[in-house]
Amino acid sequence: MATQRTHIVLPTKLANDIDKLVGPRGRSAFLVAAAENEVRKQKMLAFLDRGEPAWRDENHPEIASQGSAAWVHNLRRERSPRQKQLDELAKEAKG
Repeated sequence: MATQRTHIVLPTKLANDIDKLVGPRGRSAFLVAAAENEVRKQKMLAFLDRGEPAWRDENHPEIASQGSAAWVHNLRRERSPRQKQLDELAKEAKG
């Protein structure tokens, strides 16, 4: 990932608190993670404030046709490839 050097000013207490958590050499990584989390949060809030539905029935015909309860019930009954493999191993073990 490309980086850009940026000068920021922190209150001394905040810088000290960060250093106590991650050490002075971990400050940049800590601030990057904190900024990424905040950007993600702000984008989500902006998305939610748009007022447009996040879910459209036409994008999910499998649920629109049978209803969400039936879809979840069918999904829970399906066996994943790993579950099927474990079932076969259990059958072999029983002999």
